[in-house]
Amino acid sequence: MPAPADNVLTPSQLNALARSLLEDAFPLVQVEGEIGNLARPASGHIYLTLKDARAQVRCALFKPKSQWLNFQPRDGLRVLARGRLTLYEARGDYQLILDSLEEAGEGALRRAFEQLKAKLQAEGLFDAERKRPLPAWVRRLGVLTSPSGAAVRDVLSVLARRFPLLEVEVLPVPVQGATAAAQITSMLQRADASGRFDALLLTRGGGSLEDLWAFNDEALARAIAASGVPVVSAVGHETDFTLADFAADLRAPTPSVAAELLVPERGDLAARLRTLQQRLQSQHLRRLRDAMQRADRAALRLNAMRPQARLQQLHARQQVAMQRLSSAFRAQEERRRARLRHAEAVLRAMAPGRRLAMLRERLAMLQPRPQAAIVRHLQRDALRLRGLARSLEAVSPLATVARGYAILQHEDGRVVRATGDAQAGDRLDARLADGTLRVRVEGSS
Repeated sequence: MPAPADNVLTPSQLNALARSLLEDAFPLVQVEGEIGNLARPASGHIYLTLKDARAQVRCALFKPKSQWLNFQPRDGLRVLARGRLTLYEARGDYQLILDSLEEAGEGALRRAFEQLKAKLQAEGLFDAERKRPLPAWVRRLGVLTSPSGAAVRDVLSVLARRFPLLEVEVLPVPVQGATAAAQITSMLQRADASGRFDALLLTRGGGSLEDLWAFNDEALARAIAASGVPVVSAVGHETDFTLADFAADLRAPTPSVAAELLVPERGDLAARLRTLQQRLQSQHLRRLRDAMQRADRAALRLNAMRPQARLQQLHARQQVAMQRLSSAFRAQEERRRARLRHAEAVLRAMAPGRRLAMLRERLAMLQPRPQAAIVRHLQRDALRLRGLARSLEAVSPLATVARGYAILQHEDGRVVRATGDAQAGDRLDARLADGTLRVRVEGSS
């Protein structure tokens, strides 16, 4: 086999060069088209073609990215694919290696919705502190909706059943289409500026994200937030959320629930009116009783202030005062008489003649008492003296001396009680019963 010339490439080299050129020129692309030839082998990869009316391109979504899809791909479904353009060298076909796959239209709208929601939320447009409370009683309500839709029929039916006295004005606007958002915003601003409504209800029935897209308009959300009249939003079903719901002062899950939130139930209102009527009657009766009691007290005071009644009161007070004065005079007279009787008794007791007689009797009674006392004292002292004499005599040394003994004493009066108390040559006095002998000590034995 002849060797290839220098400018001749093999299919592999050509495919490799084409692959390099494709990947360098198209690092990341987004393609919107319809799914065809969908294949999901056991490996978990997804193979498909994206096509339009004139062309198609092969695509591959490898595992595990294929497991992250939030929808079920199927043939004929329009999707938005994002990936890298490359060449499958084995067949010489270029293809897209996908990083993500989402439904077209719905997915784009969802991304735009989330981006705008994040922007308005960062500005504080959805903060709870900004929202206005609904009035306690809505007297006039403006309903912004399609006049031919099912939502307006549901709202009017609930309002007529619950509170027929409410004045409702339907403000017709388109709720779907390219110009719907601008017309809704304009009607909302005019209704707010008119000052005719206590609250505004923005509502429509359910639908897809594309059907509800007019209520995700930035200008409409800002108009709702800037409205001076409280706005209630009831767009779609309970699971549908729009920017109008977030910007509104109150979001209701359905149009019927919004009507129930805006007005009280007729039966509850009638019961409350009956309760208020009973309270009013009770207060009226209580005030009437209080007024009658005040009138009775005023009549009594007027009757008491008549001249005749006043004179009768003064006469009664005079009678009472006279009785008290008479009683006081009698009590005072009785006290004076008692003091006089006491003074007379004291004077009689202290008369000089009687006093002298009493003193004489007392003197006669006291005269024999000193003599008898003196005799008794002398007898008692004599007995005591004899007892003391006997005691002294029993312990007196003179009694011992009288029995034949003598008391030896030095010249200075010291008593000799033992032989050692006297020395040879000492002069001693020997006291006897009838006198004293002077002796000299010759010695001791």
